[in-house]
Amino acid sequence: MKITLKDGSVKEYSQPLSVLDVAKDLSEGLARMACVGEVDGVEADLRTILDRDCALNILTAKDEKGLAALRHSASHVMAQAIKRLYPSAKLAIGPSISDGFYYDIDFETPVAAEDLEKIEAEMKKIVKEALPIECFTLPRSEAITFMKEKEEPYKVELIEDLPEGEVISFYKQGEFTDLCAGPHLMNTKDVGKAYKLMSIAGAYWRGDEHNKMLTRIYATAFAKKEELDAYITMMEEAKKRDHRKLGKELGLFMMHEAGPGFPFFLPKGMTLKNTLLDYWREIHKKAGYVEIATPVILNRSLWETSGHWDHYKENMYTTTIDEADYAVKPMNCPGGVLVYASEPRSYRDLPLRMGELGLVHRHEKSGQLHGLMRVRCFTQDDAHIFMTPEQIKDEIKGVANLIDSVYRLFGFQYHVELSTRPEDSMGSDEDWELATSGLKSALDELGIEYVINEGDGAFYGPKIDFHLVDAIGRTWQCGTIQLDFQLPQRFELEYVGADGEKHRPIMIHRVAFGSIERFIGILTEHFAGAFPTWLAPVQVKVLPISDKYLNYAEKVMKELNEAGIRGELDVRSEKIGYKIREAQKSKIPYMLVVGQKEEEEGVVAVRSRFKGDEGQKALADFIANIKKEIADKTIRQMEKKEDLV
Repeated sequence: MKITLKDGSVKEYSQPLSVLDVAKDLSEGLARMACVGEVDGVEADLRTILDRDCALNILTAKDEKGLAALRHSASHVMAQAIKRLYPSAKLAIGPSISDGFYYDIDFETPVAAEDLEKIEAEMKKIVKEALPIECFTLPRSEAITFMKEKEEPYKVELIEDLPEGEVISFYKQGEFTDLCAGPHLMNTKDVGKAYKLMSIAGAYWRGDEHNKMLTRIYATAFAKKEELDAYITMMEEAKKRDHRKLGKELGLFMMHEAGPGFPFFLPKGMTLKNTLLDYWREIHKKAGYVEIATPVILNRSLWETSGHWDHYKENMYTTTIDEADYAVKPMNCPGGVLVYASEPRSYRDLPLRMGELGLVHRHEKSGQLHGLMRVRCFTQDDAHIFMTPEQIKDEIKGVANLIDSVYRLFGFQYHVELSTRPEDSMGSDEDWELATSGLKSALDELGIEYVINEGDGAFYGPKIDFHLVDAIGRTWQCGTIQLDFQLPQRFELEYVGADGEKHRPIMIHRVAFGSIERFIGILTEHFAGAFPTWLAPVQVKVLPISDKYLNYAEKVMKELNEAGIRGELDVRSEKIGYKIREAQKSKIPYMLVVGQKEEEEGVVAVRSRFKGDEGQKALADFIANIKKEIADKTIRQMEKKEDLV
């Protein structure tokens, strides 16, 4: 029997043996660290017997799939602990996720955050008991009976959804048995000590708001205690940076029960948003875009032609006008198509780059709403580019370079994914192949590394997604470039070519920020609310030492305003130390302290978020320096980390 390993080497064995046996033969250290195997590309328990020629990859917690198996095993340990402490609890699902795992539980009596410590203590006992984790299977009918006897209705429902004749797998550890496809570790002791229950939330069964609300317990697990500690530190930092908390403290935005998922921007938040939009307009004008605006509500026939009515209707808000069906737009593209079709086009007009800061509405389930990150209405910084086939590659490269310049400005690192044809798609195989190869060749020519995300494209075309990495390592999908052959065909768009004949244009859909609201949330957390000076809602706070110097402070404010600098005057009768601390809490980039000496000499005492006390400066010099910093969109580094928090 020949076993081909990941590095291409081949091991020969004369008799069947388990994945774990092969790991031991290769290295005792590897055997200790091994979590699962991958046999001919299929994940398998370490106990799986190999009795034929195959390819084998042995995965540890350093591998994504190995870590997922460790976390999935930890979720079973957590479920076992819960059943010991709360025997009447009913189990739903408990998968591993990107940063840990969770389990949805139907508790007879409510469980609160303070109960997590008790569950964790019981998990510790189970790990210490070193219970073997064993797999067995049952025919579907017997599996249903088995779960009914255990009074686990959610598991019964899951099994009943599986086809007749299906063999159902279970995993057992001690007195606990759970429905599961696996794979899992070999023993509860292998879960180790690096796990922690993080929080409690509500979750509808199967994500359907018409079903019962279950209790979801979030947790995480790692192979090493140091990795867990680093994760917890990161999560604590994330709490400090939570845009919902900072948005309230800094007066950026609010939510209200009158419109769940529909954000209200407050004056300072509008300043921030408008500054971003001014920047957007500036770079798009330089890149040869024209700006348009299209209606928020359009009739059903338009959405049927575009394909959204068939492929996206469940996310659309609809209404009736003059006894006809209309929809509030979830996307801007059909409006852009109508603008293109509003007049005859020549090849000389192409590429035609049309940008739109369009307000869109999408129905999100209430349980998925999250501050500005997941909302029901937002401004999408769309652009639609209409072009000839020969222009595809250059236009994609131009968009990729524009998106890169935006992200570099804010100091974001990012990675790129190319998402291919989904199952629910429209168009011919030939169009999809041409579109996908066009995106690939553009990325290759730019030298941009990317990974293939199979089946995650839009229903009308493949796409390039840009995933930002923020200040504490979290990733966010924002920018996207989507190549579309379908809408031009469905709307019968045309241009007259150099040959005098009519041709069909190709269309690019693209965003740089994505949702402006979401991008503001990301920026708020990335900078912990301490926005760069050019973006800060208040750039300078003028702080008179006492009421005696209000006249001079007002004179300073007037000159700041005339120079186009966003300033505020603190006129409260408070001590100067208190005013400085309050300005620091508000993340103001600069404070200008003015008193007798400053008034007599016509200067200002500068304190910054970056260096603290920067000494006295002539007001004209300060204004010149800050205007340059704003014009250059400089991101100054913080020298006093405590000013962040």
